[in-house]
Amino acid sequence: MSSKKYISMLGMARRAGRLSMGHDMALAAVKGGKAQLVIFAGDISDRLVGEFERAAGDVKNQPPCIRIDETINDLHRFLGYKAGVLTVDDKNFSARIFELIKEENAYVDKG
Repeated sequence: MSSKKYISMLGMARRAGRLSMGHDMALAAVKGGKAQLVIFAGDISDRLVGEFERAAGDVKNQPPCIRIDETINDLHRFLGYKAGVLTVDDKNFSARIFELIKEENAYVDKG
C-alpha cells in the first residue's frame, strides 16, 4: 500500500461511493456537473487529458484537472479498479484530496 495520504483518501472516497472511475463514468460525471476534481494517471495519453479538460471547460462549475505520479496499474492496485481517469464527486473529499496532492508534490507538471 502507498504511504501517500491522498491515496488513502481516494480509497475512503471509493468506499463512500464518491468516485466515478473509468472513461465513460468519469466523463458523464464531468458533463453532468457532478465531478468536483478530475484525476489522471501519470501514464495516460495527452489526447485523453485534452478531451476531459475540454469537457470540464464546458460546465458551469469547472472542476480542476490534475495528473498524478501513479500509473493506471498503481491505481488498480490501490483502488481495485483499473482506470486511467477518475473523478471525485464530493466537495469535501475533492478539496482534501487536491490539497494532499499539492502538499505531497505528487502531480505531474504539464510544462
